[in-house]
Amino acid sequence: MISIRIQNLTKRFGSTVALDDLSLTIEPGELFFLLGPSGCGKTTLLRSLAGFAEPDTGRILFGEDDVTRLPPHRRNTGMVFQSYALWPHLTVAGNVAFGLEERKVPRAEIRRRVDEALASVHMTHCADRKPNQLSGGQQQRVALARALVVRPRCLLLDEPLSNLDAKLRLEMRMEIRRVCKEAGLTTVYVTHDQKEALSVADRMAVLDAGKVLQTGAPREVYCRPVCKAVAHFIGETDFVEGRVISRGAPGQGAEIAVDTALGRFVGVAGDPATATAAGPGALAEGARVTLSIRPEAWTLRESGASANTLRGRIGECVYLGEVAQYGFVTGGGSAAGGGANSGAGGAGEPRTIKVYELNPRHIGAAARERELFAHVAPEDVVVLTR
Repeated sequence: MISIRIQNLTKRFGSTVALDDLSLTIEPGELFFLLGPSGCGKTTLLRSLAGFAEPDTGRILFGEDDVTRLPPHRRNTGMVFQSYALWPHLTVAGNVAFGLEERKVPRAEIRRRVDEALASVHMTHCADRKPNQLSGGQQQRVALARALVVRPRCLLLDEPLSNLDAKLRLEMRMEIRRVCKEAGLTTVYVTHDQKEALSVADRMAVLDAGKVLQTGAPREVYCRPVCKAVAHFIGETDFVEGRVISRGAPGQGAEIAVDTALGRFVGVAGDPATATAAGPGALAEGARVTLSIRPEAWTLRESGASANTLRGRIGECVYLGEVAQYGFVTGGGSAAGGGANSGAGGAGEPRTIKVYELNPRHIGAAARERELFAHVAPEDVVVLTR
């Protein structure tokens, strides 16, 4: 297992900056995801790691080896492409063996290693089939076996599940994680699918405009986004603008009180640096901020008089079996006192907030006719300064 260090990487295509002084460290054996909107630089970064794109400035190190200027065939990486890229005229075994044959590996060892690779992805029974006789999921398993059989220093995957149907993607997510962990490989995985990243990654980096916005474990990035761009891209959220009126003693986890058009909320800083810093960008009293609140963080109640509680009614309802998605229409004021617009049906304009309810109880016309209270805990109200 090796670490991968990316140091101050910049890559331009004409006037377009694809990677902008980007730095990352990926630990040995880590399953690391690159996530972001189209054009954010994630595929360019993966191609730079593989040697298919040469950066203008910066360095790439595999362990202690500087591979920045090495051609792809000298880096010994395993690559899995979105399109599978299987040879149609070769059998499954022939496709997996291709890289070993190019390396002039002895025939007996090729057979042994191909058998091992196919067994690792549960495809031994398909060894003599052609790619057109396989399902999409089976083709992806063959592509993974072909990458593993050469015993690469690291594995690079470029949106490997995007061509599969939804049910098969769910199955293959954990299959890829199992195979990568059993092989003990440092793996870099590009995707635009948030659920894929959240369910499979050890850690992830969210990119935008060639820069890293945030790195961390999936739960950390989801629950504590450091900026609006991360909160917006990862999952669903509602943004509420406001102004800081007080905060606890500086430090991570300190509660921050914010006045908004919906009333007063108490939350915590998304970026720990803003909770301890002074000056511009800090969470000082009077600072303008944005609250990020996830739909599943709300709890619907029949009564309420506590902080972080909104009074309103269910508007739109989408029933999905185990969960219901509501549009909770509030009159623009909180149910708890102390806010600038506190009180039922406050002075603010009506606002619809997304609320997800697991094992839904508030379904049907009767629920829509009565007043309800939506409550969110302070730890689920993330205060952002950018």
